[in-house]
Order: sequence, then C-alpha cells, then structure tokens
Amino acid sequence: MKPAHPFGEVVQDAHRVGLRFVRDLRHPPERVWQALTASQDLRHWMPCDIVGPREAGAVVEVPFWPEVVEKYGLDDAALAGEILVWEPPTRFAWRWDTDTLHFDLEATAEGTRLTFTTWIGGGPGLPRIAAGYHVCFDLLVARVGGADLRVADQDPSAYEDAYGERFVGPGG
Repeated sequence: MKPAHPFGEVVQDAHRVGLRFVRDLRHPPERVWQALTASQDLRHWMPCDIVGPREAGAVVEVPFWPEVVEKYGLDDAALAGEILVWEPPTRFAWRWDTDTLHFDLEATAEGTRLTFTTWIGGGPGLPRIAAGYHVCFDLLVARVGGADLRVADQDPSAYEDAYGERFVGPGG
C-alpha cells in the first residue's frame, strides 16, 4: 500500500522505542499550532481532547471523544496527562498515560514542517500504533486544510500490514 503521506519511522535511543512522522503543510505555523492544541481542531484528528491549562507543567485530563469510546469500546474515564513543553507556535510536548508526544514546527518557504515524535515502547503492537498515528496525521493535514473529518470515522487497519512489513519484514 502506498499512502498519500509518508510512512512514519521507528526511532530508538538507549532506553526507548518510538515513532517519528514528518509532514510538510502548506499553512503557516500558527494555523498548524492551532490544529495541534485547540479542542475544536483536536476533535477531528486526535482520539482525545486535552482538558486543562495550556502551559508548561500543567496537569491535564485526557478524555477520549465519546464517538471514539463507543467505536472502540473504551473506558470513558479520562487519562492523566501533563503539558511538558509549551512554546507557541514552535514546540509542544505532552504526556498522556505512559506515552510522550513531541511536536516541533518549523516555518518553511511553503508553510510548515511538522516533526512528531512519540516514545511508546516497542513490541508486537508497534505496527498497529503506527497505523493509528498515520491516520491521525492524515486527518491533521486534512483539518489544517479545512476538512471536517473525524478520527472515529477512520479505519487504520489498512496500514497495519504495511507497517508490519516495514518494521519487521515480510512474514513477521
């Protein structure tokens, strides 16, 4: 399968495994920042909201959107989170549950280069997680462009095999 946007890649340091996605958007950093941080935009591409102050060190709640809870049969209790970095409109990092998400925005001649890195741990679930994030970033690109899509209406399973082959190789 050839996706509309580039595949993410596995990244590692001495103690962690994660994923990195890079997207070039034809919009200024301020618009991309809004899509990354404002609830009215998060609803379109992220499976959860961020409820609480938007500032470094803030403790936040991370509730899944009701339609995501229903689709995936999730517990509707909010996860604990924390804003780790808040430097509008260039750097944003936050933690939800045990995952840490880093967003770096760089102004380019064409708009904005968004680099997203998440530290999640490895294991057999990595292709599923990568497929989910891939769909989220496809939706983010669409949302920045004004689309009214919802994350709960998407199916990331089409990307799982492709990520499995990329990360593990054909046949596991």
